[in-house]
Amino acid sequence: MAILRGGVRIGGFDIRLGLPRDRSLDDVENDPRFRQKAGGNPETTMGRVQSYINEAEGFARKARFYVEFNLPKAGGAGLTNIDPGSELSDGANELATTFKSSAEMISVQKANARRVQAFCSAISMPERTIEMKEVKHHGPAYKIATDYKSADITATFYADKFLRERSYFELWQKAAFSNQSHNFNFYDNYVSDVNIFQLGQFASRNERDDVTYAVKLFDCFPKTISAVEYSYDNNAVQTFQVTFGFRYWINYFLDRSGNIELGQPNFRDVTVKSSFGAFGGLLNKLPPELRRAGVDVLQGLKRRIPIGGITGGRVFPPFGNFPPLNL
Repeated sequence: MAILRGGVRIGGFDIRLGLPRDRSLDDVENDPRFRQKAGGNPETTMGRVQSYINEAEGFARKARFYVEFNLPKAGGAGLTNIDPGSELSDGANELATTFKSSAEMISVQKANARRVQAFCSAISMPERTIEMKEVKHHGPAYKIATDYKSADITATFYADKFLRERSYFELWQKAAFSNQSHNFNFYDNYVSDVNIFQLGQFASRNERDDVTYAVKLFDCFPKTISAVEYSYDNNAVQTFQVTFGFRYWINYFLDRSGNIELGQPNFRDVTVKSSFGAFGGLLNKLPPELRRAGVDVLQGLKRRIPIGGITGGRVFPPFGNFPPLNL
């Protein structure tokens, strides 16, 4: 529509004139400005820096992460197989009943895992230290790698008024020990794996948060749950910390088969994402006014179909199915 319009009737004809609105954004994908080469010589220092940034499609952000926790299986598995008539049966039955059951762990996991994961406000990726030993024969010593280890990591969590996030990790600790019998459970019954994901956005996908880096911590256990501090001088959101010990960790993309996508190394190539999906070719052929109406109809249709109601219209079979990352 025109931003200014006027007309006059001469004889049997209407003569109308108007100032059209700005049409510079009607066809962004075919805008000739995007075909221009940005910058000067790509072999300069700044040119190479720009190419590295474009290849990575931006820098990693500290706030773009997600952590996945899973409670252990717990229980007193293996203890109830002792002969009921033996001398060990009474102690074994007591030990088996003082630990949390697997069913209780599963119930708490389903009820609170997403809340705990969403309320993780800070965590760090694990480090790795290679232990070296000097071996001297003739001349300067050789430093030989003999072992590797990783320090514990600490995560910070927001807490709701019921402190359910803290109770989640207290229950995890109770899978290892009993404060009734003061006994300790088997190792495999109280350790569990933890996944830490770095999130980012790919130009070839419509999702905002895709996994760009991921590590898996094996045999984790919340060894320390911090105190909860209270004060009349501070009415901020309550937080607490959990320190996790673990056996070792792996990088998903180095140690396991995974799909990871990299950007283009040429800093002069500009990528424009299309929001029209599979019907972009048809919609682009329509006039701008009809194109906008067509996009609104298409987006509404995508949100009304059953799977669109779940995904918010991001998936529209058989078009626009973007396979998730296989870790």
